[in-house]
Amino acid sequence: MSDLPGEIKRLAAERGFLILAHYYQTPDVIAVAGCVGDSFEMARRAAEASEPNLIVCGVRFMAESAKLLSPEKNVYLPAPDAGCPMADMITPADVLSLRAKHPDAAFLCYVNTSAEVKAVCDVCCTSSSAVRIARSLPEKEIVFLPDRNLGAYVALQVPEKTFYFFEGFCPVHNDVTLADAKAAKAARPNAALLVHPECRPEVVAMADYVGSTSGILDAVRSSAGEEFIIGTERGVLELLETQNTGKRLYMLSAALHCPNMKKTRLQDIHDCLLGRGGAEITLDPATADAARQTLKRMVSL
Repeated sequence: MSDLPGEIKRLAAERGFLILAHYYQTPDVIAVAGCVGDSFEMARRAAEASEPNLIVCGVRFMAESAKLLSPEKNVYLPAPDAGCPMADMITPADVLSLRAKHPDAAFLCYVNTSAEVKAVCDVCCTSSSAVRIARSLPEKEIVFLPDRNLGAYVALQVPEKTFYFFEGFCPVHNDVTLADAKAAKAARPNAALLVHPECRPEVVAMADYVGSTSGILDAVRSSAGEEFIIGTERGVLELLETQNTGKRLYMLSAALHCPNMKKTRLQDIHDCLLGRGGAEITLDPATADAARQTLKRMVSL
C-alpha cells in the first residue's frame, strides 16, 4: 500500500479508534498516533477518549493499564508478543511472600507491572511520581517493586522511610554501566547527561538530570544548553530529532534499545484496525477491580 499511514488514519477515524503510542515507538508509528506519551499519559488519555476502541502501541502492561482505566472500551495490542521483561520478573506469589516478611509495609508497585501484580499491591506509581507518592504514604516502611534501581533512587530521595526491594530491573537501562557513563562524558565534556532512574545507581549518580521519559524530553526542549547525552531508550532521541530542536544529541550507550518496544509495525496497526490482527485485552473482573484501585490511589495521591 503506497500510503499506509494515510490509510491507517482514515480507518481509525472511520471506525472509532484512538491510536496511542509510547515515546519509545518508532517514528513512523508515532506519526500515525492520536496520542503520544509515557505509559500513564497513554492510560489517562485512553480514559478521557471519546472513541470506543483503543490501539495501544507499546507493551502489554501499557495496554492493560489502558483497559483498567477504560473498562468499557475495547483495547487492542497490535503486536501481541510485545511484553516487558521487567514486568515479567515478578508474580503475585512473589508479592504475597514479601507481604509475609514485611506485614507493616506499604506495597508500592511501579506501573511497569502486570494487572495481576497490581491487584495485590497497595498503590501504583510512575517514574515521575514515585518519590512524591512514597513520601506521601503514612507507612514508615515501603516495599518497592519490581525495579531495584528505581527503588534505590526513590529511597535516596525519601531517607526518612525504610525501603525493601524486589530484585527486578529493566534489562535495557540496567545494561548501561558506569564505564559507559564515564566514556560518554569524556567524549562530550560540554554535554549534559540525562538519565532515567531505571539505570544503575552509579550511573544515576553521574547524571546532570534524572527523570522520567517525559521529564527528559521536557528538559532537553526547555534547556538553553546545546548538547545532551540521552540515557534512556533511543526512541527519545529519535523523537527529539524529528522535532528539529536544533540541539546536538548523543546516545549514552548502544545498549539503550528495547526490542519489545520496537515490535509494533504500521502493518500491525493496519491489520488491527481491520480486525485481522492484534490481541484484544481482557482481564479477570476481580483482578481488574483490585488492580484498578492501585491506579486510582496513585491518581488521588
